[in-house]
Amino acid sequence: MEYVDVAVIGGGQSGLAAAHVLRGRGLEPVVLEASAEATGSWPDYYDSLTLFSPARFSALPDLEFGGDGDRYPHRDEVVEYLARYAHRLDAEIRTRTRVESVERDGAGFVLRTDDGCTLGAAGIVAATGAFGNPLRPELPGRQGFTGEVLHVADYRDPAPYAGKRVVVVGGGNSAVQVGHELAESATVTLTSRSPVQFLPQIRDGRDLHHWLTSTGFDQLPPEWLIHYVGGTLVLDTGRYREALESGRLPRRPMFTAMDGDEVVWSDGSRERADVVLLATGYRPQLDYLAKLGALDENGLPLHSGGISATHPGLVYLGLEFQRSFASNTLRGVARDAEYVADALVAHVREAPAAAGL
Repeated sequence: MEYVDVAVIGGGQSGLAAAHVLRGRGLEPVVLEASAEATGSWPDYYDSLTLFSPARFSALPDLEFGGDGDRYPHRDEVVEYLARYAHRLDAEIRTRTRVESVERDGAGFVLRTDDGCTLGAAGIVAATGAFGNPLRPELPGRQGFTGEVLHVADYRDPAPYAGKRVVVVGGGNSAVQVGHELAESATVTLTSRSPVQFLPQIRDGRDLHHWLTSTGFDQLPPEWLIHYVGGTLVLDTGRYREALESGRLPRRPMFTAMDGDEVVWSDGSRERADVVLLATGYRPQLDYLAKLGALDENGLPLHSGGISATHPGLVYLGLEFQRSFASNTLRGVARDAEYVADALVAHVREAPAAAGL
């Protein structure tokens, strides 16, 4: 069986950042990516997606986006950037390699892939993100609903929904951005359990991310954000707020049921819906760790700041609010990579046999 220092599971922004940092610490990581290219889930996001952070604040270590630093890169620019980053990365990347399971092997681990291969590793970086595990909450009456129910993970562009009545469920960035886009050609109602909270994109002539970076807010523990903000924030230049306030993108409290081709609102009124689009978030995609016993009963990782609470040598990267407000973003993942690398380096050097050294 082949042995490696560290197996990095996932070749998106988190996996690439991890490999870069580990190389700098003298380890030889191998990146295992299920798709044909080390660009993570970015090629599968909806067509109009742009970053909420300007290019100058959105780069991984040692490779700038280039061009106008104040622009907001489009999805396809991010895909190209990550491909370029992977090409320049001095680490082995094995594409079309899906990890099916991870098991303990002494001080190290054994990984089994979908092609029947096994790989031994002293350390593991679980960096598979969450896009492949969209949260689809149970909605009363859904089984009897005659319209279409889909998640924003399945959405690409507004063309198939032109002229339809669409109810978008959610109050975060994706819900508002996609709802606003759909409202140009469809009848759209946004519904959420709490009112939408807007955060101005520009303050005193500078993008918000200038202030997040210069003040150190990006690095504050996530508990601070949850305690003082109390919910999801939607970045806005003003157009989204105007759309809601003008009624072009009306928002209502969450419906109480789905019935036939209608949704039932809390006041008892009904509205026909051809499509219910769930912008309800995601959960970490970590099913390959189930046999290891590293997850709780809900499939969520047992960890502290990305370091496994159950298995030395296992770390996570790219979890939402893992250590800060920016943990699962292009601009913030490298800081978390530095943090979890410390634990990995110590473990690998204490377990040379598992690393094949």
